[in-house]
Amino acid sequence: MDRRKFLKMTALTSAGLSVPNGLNALAEAAESSGRTDLAVVHGASPEKIVKAGIDALGGITKFVSRGDVVVIKPNIGWDRTPEQAGNTNPEVVAAVVKLCFEAGAKKVKVFDRPVNDPRRCYVQSGIAAAVKALGAEAEYMDERKFRDTAINGQAIKSWPLYTDALEADKLINIPIAKHHSLAKLTMSMKNWMGIMGGKRNQIHQKLDEILVDLSMKIKPTLTVLDAVRILTANGPQGGSLADVKKLDTVIVGVDQVAVDSYGATLFGMKGSDLGYVVLGYKLGLGQMDLHKLKIRKISV
Repeated sequence: MDRRKFLKMTALTSAGLSVPNGLNALAEAAESSGRTDLAVVHGASPEKIVKAGIDALGGITKFVSRGDVVVIKPNIGWDRTPEQAGNTNPEVVAAVVKLCFEAGAKKVKVFDRPVNDPRRCYVQSGIAAAVKALGAEAEYMDERKFRDTAINGQAIKSWPLYTDALEADKLINIPIAKHHSLAKLTMSMKNWMGIMGGKRNQIHQKLDEILVDLSMKIKPTLTVLDAVRILTANGPQGGSLADVKKLDTVIVGVDQVAVDSYGATLFGMKGSDLGYVVLGYKLGLGQMDLHKLKIRKISV
């Protein structure tokens, strides 16, 4: 190994970062330059892996500026505890909130439109308490704030969407990776159903097409896919701890298709196994082929 590569390896190792594929992979990661499309980070601390993933993409100040109103959209859809992996991990959400305030965000709003009783979901998920402790808002969604919005997609032309999400300076998507009985998996693109008003069960017959229509309309500043715990069966609600697998991982990126394509591999699947990922790729929403992406793997 030449001196230049050795010094870069040493610098990364001293910062507490390593690539789980050994020294050769670490050297290659250190030697590589240019963009990082996805950061896949593993470690015991949700706060540390979130920060390492965002840092790998350029740091939080690349995405959030001083004075911004930031909306964070986790999954808070179910009356489930963090251990049951029905909702986004509260420590992952809190880590992003903390970074946004450190970047100078004026206000951070965290919300979702749950399927179960919002009063129970916000409490049981642990998300409301975690983000309020940091100064973020975690209010129930106000039905008066849904506004009919032009989507002009292939399957839907308009739908009531939540104005706070559409009007935010920055929008950060923090879904959990889990099984879904209709979509096979629910991750970043499907998480946008949580800002839809109206009767969402009406979209199930053309679910893949409508998820892509929404994702073409709603462009997140950043996506942090929570795979600290994943729900491997009986989703999206879950309930049994036997269906939960602890991975202590997050996937961080901007490209929604790429994030979901990589997320599929956590379940032994490929992006091409998911109809909405394939359709999103075909329509130019993002990259499905992981071999064409620069993926940085980090352990903290």
